[in-house]
Amino acid sequence: MEDQKPKNTLFQMRLPIFLALAVICGIFIGAAMSKKGSEQNIAGNYLRFAEILNYIQQDYVDTVDVDKLVDYSITQMLEKLDPHTAYIPARDRQIADAQLESNFEGIGIEFNIIKDTIYVVSPISGGPSEKAGLMAGDKIVKVDTIQMAGNGVTSADVFKRLRGPKGTKVLLTVKRKGSAKLLTYTIIRDKIPTYSIDAAYMIDKTTGYIKISRFGDKTYDEFLEALNDLKKQGMQRLMIDLKDNGGGYLDRATNIADQLISGNKMIVYTDGKGTKYDQEFRARIAGAFETGPVVVLINEGSASASEILSGALQDNDRALIVGRRSFGKGLVQMPVTLNDGSQLRITISRYYTPSGRSIQKPYDKEDASAYDSDLLARYQHGEFFHADSIRFNDSLKYETSKGRTVYGGGGIMPDVFVGRDTSEYTKYLMELFNENVIREYTLNYYQENKAILSKMTYEEYFKSFVVTDAMLKDVIALATKNGVTYNDVQYKRSKSFIQNNVKAYIARSAWGNKGFYQIYNQKDEIYNKGLSSFKEAAKISE
Repeated sequence: MEDQKPKNTLFQMRLPIFLALAVICGIFIGAAMSKKGSEQNIAGNYLRFAEILNYIQQDYVDTVDVDKLVDYSITQMLEKLDPHTAYIPARDRQIADAQLESNFEGIGIEFNIIKDTIYVVSPISGGPSEKAGLMAGDKIVKVDTIQMAGNGVTSADVFKRLRGPKGTKVLLTVKRKGSAKLLTYTIIRDKIPTYSIDAAYMIDKTTGYIKISRFGDKTYDEFLEALNDLKKQGMQRLMIDLKDNGGGYLDRATNIADQLISGNKMIVYTDGKGTKYDQEFRARIAGAFETGPVVVLINEGSASASEILSGALQDNDRALIVGRRSFGKGLVQMPVTLNDGSQLRITISRYYTPSGRSIQKPYDKEDASAYDSDLLARYQHGEFFHADSIRFNDSLKYETSKGRTVYGGGGIMPDVFVGRDTSEYTKYLMELFNENVIREYTLNYYQENKAILSKMTYEEYFKSFVVTDAMLKDVIALATKNGVTYNDVQYKRSKSFIQNNVKAYIARSAWGNKGFYQIYNQKDEIYNKGLSSFKEAAKISE
């Protein structure tokens, strides 16, 4: 048999040139990046990688998508660095950048892809998915008739299937934890107004409340508008709700801090390799609310920019922090756009609060599993419920500007700890949420009573609307229809919480997020503890 001599491809013909350039560039890069060139043979590694790619392209038995191989190898390499350095292929850039845009058209969810499975991180407040009943943690297994789980799904695939013109429909099949059957939702796409201030209102005659869901491109403008509006209504003390705020743009967080912190005080600083990426962010303007008590609410879902804002206010004794220990994301990524349109988001430094605390929680470069399961570990050893379950190393003890003790080691530990309230949380209540019973009921109720509700002001609804026992019987009946077995003892424990949620979700349909949070917060343990902590907040800011 004659030897098969394959024809050279354009890639193969250009390869010697690429290799020569790689060697030359590698030499210069190696010299620039390493104090001892012999210790980092970048040129040699460059050549070895290109050589392997060439053999795969030329001789491997099956047809191979070399671009996908390169993407995979880069991703695997970066996993050995830290949990937040990432590579985003060009095809995924639009989706990644859209997370913090002020609006787009689609179904309105934030998502992650983990092991070929689409997880709903959060339905965007006020968007079609939230109204339909999608919940954080849901796994999207099918979009229309297209299987979306276990088949190498990418962010580009999700973008293609879920986004689309306003008014078009999409059918989602969802797997929800605790539910044996798959759930289906028909969602009508809409313009997604990604406001980052979910609600701003006066709790009482002197207390203002602002909930920030993320730090997007318009967050600072929205915050300043809300702050000034509340001041006009007589606000003398302020509650900022950062619970479950996963972060966003650094400068939006520091600008908000600057509205609350006086003088030239430190807000946050970064420390990287050498001094190239070292920065200090200080207060620089006369802020709109530099005096008056401030309470900030955080929990385990508060991360990154949320931790920068709460850490700055805590270390400068400008606010009392109430809730549970925050997530612990304190690594700074610099976006580097590559020649093909892809992007490297490389960690260049760490964030530190004014007292010198590192926000970043520990991680093992060789094993990401412990980092990924950190919140589950906190839950299992009781940190979500009891402050004494948290152990701090004395070597990580720091002091605020007035000498109060605070701790580093990952995340922001609140001044006032609030454990999860388990008295009303029953298995029956969880099944109502898992089967989407309360949201389904309230959407139906709103549609059936829209004419009556439209004649009411929100103030009338807030003060006088009562979720009756007859309404609750209908909720129970719907739950039974959806496969939730009634449990009288657990129902009675959860009754007050169910009533509050029913009233809040009806209000969301009629008056949006402002109407929702003003009612929903009445049963939120962190909110209520924060509201009773303003005297202490006033003392630390004197």
